[in-house]
Amino acid sequence: MPDTRPRHLPDSRYATVRLMLTLMLMTIGSGGMYVVAVVLPAVQAEFGVSRADASLPYTLLMIGFGLGGVVMGRLADRRGVMLPLLIGAACLGAGFVACGMSTGIVGFSIIHGLLIGLLGSSASFAPLVADTALWFVKRRGIAVAVCASGNYVAGAVWPPIAQHFVSTVGWRQTYIGLGLFCTVTMTLLALCMRARPPVLVAAPVRANSAQPSERPFGLSMGQAQGLLCVAGVACCVAMSMPQVHIVAYCADLGFGAARGAEMLSLMLACGIVSRLVSGLICDRIGGIRTLLLGSVLQGVALLLFLPFDGLVSLYLVSALFGLFQGGIVPSYAIIVREHFPPAEAGARVGTVLMCTLFGMALGGWMSGKVFDLTGSYHAAFINGIAWNLLNGAIAFWLLRRSRLDR
Repeated sequence: MPDTRPRHLPDSRYATVRLMLTLMLMTIGSGGMYVVAVVLPAVQAEFGVSRADASLPYTLLMIGFGLGGVVMGRLADRRGVMLPLLIGAACLGAGFVACGMSTGIVGFSIIHGLLIGLLGSSASFAPLVADTALWFVKRRGIAVAVCASGNYVAGAVWPPIAQHFVSTVGWRQTYIGLGLFCTVTMTLLALCMRARPPVLVAAPVRANSAQPSERPFGLSMGQAQGLLCVAGVACCVAMSMPQVHIVAYCADLGFGAARGAEMLSLMLACGIVSRLVSGLICDRIGGIRTLLLGSVLQGVALLLFLPFDGLVSLYLVSALFGLFQGGIVPSYAIIVREHFPPAEAGARVGTVLMCTLFGMALGGWMSGKVFDLTGSYHAAFINGIAWNLLNGAIAFWLLRRSRLDR
């Protein structure tokens, strides 16, 4: 029988090294959702499809990413994180290679949904966040923040790399090369994650922390959960507009896809800062206030895209958008911990995060559809602002009712 006794302690040097490996795995494994945005104009031109159809691969990838997180998370609970990571490495690599040899938008989209999203990238997000939380006690908050930032590191690193190779060798060869790279590197890193996390004693609740209620926000559990899910969809429909379409938007304005890829990279690099800082803000003002603050600031950034479409101004607005929106999604996990029973936190956090991914998927497609109907991204930005207003309204209403949760 294998020796299941813990060989390493939480908060140890090994845990820190493991966190760095986790950051690398998430950075590599999350690349697919950003590379597809870079190749969108080239794929649309080669397959001769509409902008909405060209956005479908991203939509299916995000849906698969959300569903796969649940499957891979359960597998990690039973067998350890190494197995889902190995599966993810094989499927992500196979998905990139298969996309590089696809002959039409339908096959290209399905491969993104199944291999790259459901069975590939999903292994490098939810299972790694859960695993990191088990390896840290004293520094769990910052450790999880560093881990979750890997998704944005991917957004900062991969777009300019992908755009360089798309420009020099074509998008098909770029995808095949990415497939080989991801398979080799993720497999080697996954083999270093064999150790199972030690059994941890739950940290005591701080005296000044918010206590969960049987009626969060004065509502039933189902009503409160439902509102958070709607808010999650709404904020990410708005969030996806610049993230998915900034490359195509710059190409339409005549600045070129390379400038758009740089803006996407800048946006997501600033998102790393935002995600880390938001953790500190949450500790001071709580999750629901952090959500409302992020929603207001994201709305301001989206409004700035409307009057400013010059090259320099778009760089600045993209940076602001990244700084404003990076902390929104993690705030939902804090809200659940503050207002719902701890025994249900895992399932409820997973449900809300699933809805945020659905919002990203819906928003990526919807923005392309609005563009096809109007011939301009102006209306697509307005659509994103409307969804952001819905998110802010829910956050504000829940904040008003939060006194009933005490």
